[in-house]
Amino acid sequence: MTQPRLHTRIEDALVHIRERLGTHWTIVTPLGLGKPNRLLNALYAEAKAEPAIRMTLMTALSLARPNPAGDLERRFLGPFAKRWWGDDYPDLAYLEDVRKGVLPANVEVREFYLQSGSLLGKPQAQRSYISCNYTHVARDVAHTGVNLAVQMVAKRETPAGTRYSLSCNSDVTVELAERMRAEGRHLMIVGVVHPDLPYLGNDAELEPSFFDAILECPDEKHRLFGLPRQPVEEAEYVLGLRASALMADGGTLQIGIGALSDALVYGLMMRQSDNAAWRAVTEPLLAPAERLLASKIGGFERFETGIYGASEMVMDGFMHLHRAGILKRRVYDHLPLQRLLNRKAIGTTLRADDVDMLIESGVYPRPLDDDAVATLVAHGLLPTGSAMADRDQLRLPDGTLVDALLHGGAAREVIARVIDGVALKGGRYLHGAFYLGSHGLYDWFRGLQGEDFEGLCMTGVAHVNQLYGGREELHLAQRHEARFYNTCMMQTVLGAAVSDALESGQVVSGVGGQYNFVAMAHEVPTGRSILMLRATRESGGKVSSSILFNYGHVTIPRHLRDIVITEYGIADLRAQTDEECIKRMVGIADARFQDELVARAKAAGKLDAAWQVPERYRRNTPEHIRAAIAEARARGWFPLFPFGADFDPVEERLVKALRWLKANTVRTGDRLKAIAAAFGLKPTADEMPCLERMGFASPKNLHERLYSRLIVLGLRRSA
Repeated sequence: MTQPRLHTRIEDALVHIRERLGTHWTIVTPLGLGKPNRLLNALYAEAKAEPAIRMTLMTALSLARPNPAGDLERRFLGPFAKRWWGDDYPDLAYLEDVRKGVLPANVEVREFYLQSGSLLGKPQAQRSYISCNYTHVARDVAHTGVNLAVQMVAKRETPAGTRYSLSCNSDVTVELAERMRAEGRHLMIVGVVHPDLPYLGNDAELEPSFFDAILECPDEKHRLFGLPRQPVEEAEYVLGLRASALMADGGTLQIGIGALSDALVYGLMMRQSDNAAWRAVTEPLLAPAERLLASKIGGFERFETGIYGASEMVMDGFMHLHRAGILKRRVYDHLPLQRLLNRKAIGTTLRADDVDMLIESGVYPRPLDDDAVATLVAHGLLPTGSAMADRDQLRLPDGTLVDALLHGGAAREVIARVIDGVALKGGRYLHGAFYLGSHGLYDWFRGLQGEDFEGLCMTGVAHVNQLYGGREELHLAQRHEARFYNTCMMQTVLGAAVSDALESGQVVSGVGGQYNFVAMAHEVPTGRSILMLRATRESGGKVSSSILFNYGHVTIPRHLRDIVITEYGIADLRAQTDEECIKRMVGIADARFQDELVARAKAAGKLDAAWQVPERYRRNTPEHIRAAIAEARARGWFPLFPFGADFDPVEERLVKALRWLKANTVRTGDRLKAIAAAFGLKPTADEMPCLERMGFASPKNLHERLYSRLIVLGLRRSA
């Protein structure tokens, strides 16, 4: 096999690329964490300096450190960013130029997923956006004539030699290379080793020959891009509690990232760790129809069998669920075996009296052959060292011969003996396509060992996001009781979801895998799609409903409507009439906007003119939500940061104070009230560390004196 050319300097890698590709570069690089920023910056710098180079970059989710919007944000985020990302983090140079709209004429950046909201109103980014399902990225990139892939990788020395892992991005690269090879075209692949990138095995692990070049620079030591853990608000917690009741023990979980997903994970963990407390706060939230739905497709008990994760993105929540003993159901690449496990006909530890069922169900195919024996050994169904003696007999490691047709009691007695008390092998508790999260998540990956390491499989996005590819029956069996939880921005009363863009065409993020998961929920016999959103959104001090009558752009069409959850309730829309959907969506909308929705529906002839909003829906108010969990919060549940904060204690207080100020100074009138309330406030000794952290301990001018007093006001109001 051809070995990759090894480089220790970026300059040498650039020379190699130019030797192979000349001056026409169509580059693909992974979304999120897997970008080798320093190499990309060098490629971009060379293209900027040499107009003869034609560079097209295809990627998604170009990560950037936060850009403070004002003086308060700058003072707060500056020291935190330095601590969190480090002084030497290499920001993406092309991204800065995309934001400014100054990409040179010989460079184009095409993205199929944007960091949420970060490129609204940026013409170059909006014009070069590619809208496609994540499962189609390899196909669409191959179509462009791509000739270079650059990706950050992990390295490990093994007794068999050097191995590399795609680690955080096993999603597209292998499929893309295979597509190009099948078309008779070669894709130059450059792996850039980062010493801190966690090494993951299974499908993520590759031979050196996969790469054309490996770049391993001694100075490639910048900190990985970590996401700070986000706060979760009361309404989000209530939504998460509702959602957690729809998860079935023994089921399959897919979730994304964000506060709503964190709230769901928190709810699942609460259900497991203190079931009585979870039920005490969750059951009163649910209307009778919602309790019936939860009893039918979810549950109220702890997770005994556990759940299996099959998610495009792996984030911190999966780590927390695994540690909590919830993410523990394992799936196996063996269809008859998986079907028996789904029916609970067998357990993951085999018993001697399972033998007849295992044979008659086809787990042990008859007659046995070499391929079947290898599969059975890999799953613990035969001892290591078993092999066919000839066409008619199996030889066990102790020399015992067994009839390959497994006829009669003698053969079955031997099999029963060797499997009794044996645990199944080769199971996976989590399949993911890419990961992105906190530094704590990366530490967890690095610490995985034994069965925990083997049970996590980063793999191609086509495996996770769809059923197709020739193994549909197996994937259906593995995705038993699948719950596909996704978030959206807005929802129409007829069941369409707005998740990725505005009706103007401006792209907020991208469709990613959401459409795939929603569609898959309708293909999996026991699957459900669950879309989550806050019932209202706020902009410029104005509160608007996230439940709309209609909207000029949708991501999920209404014919794929299923379950929708807000903080106010659960709307089961599957197989319902348009009129019933409207009624149920009004039931989970904020009370301030229900009458307008009803009037629009009646005017359109979609709702009975005599129908009135039931009185129980009129309680859909923020005050009611706050009261619903007030007692549990007083007992220590539902903290602002459910999984711990990345801020120190002083910064945590400041986060709360700054959030209060932001919410209460948007409108001019509110801002003037806050200034008046802050005027004359004197900081206490307890508040001085917060002012010191913000650089306001000794105000030098009127501006600093005003802000110092506003911070004191925020500290007291948010305490």
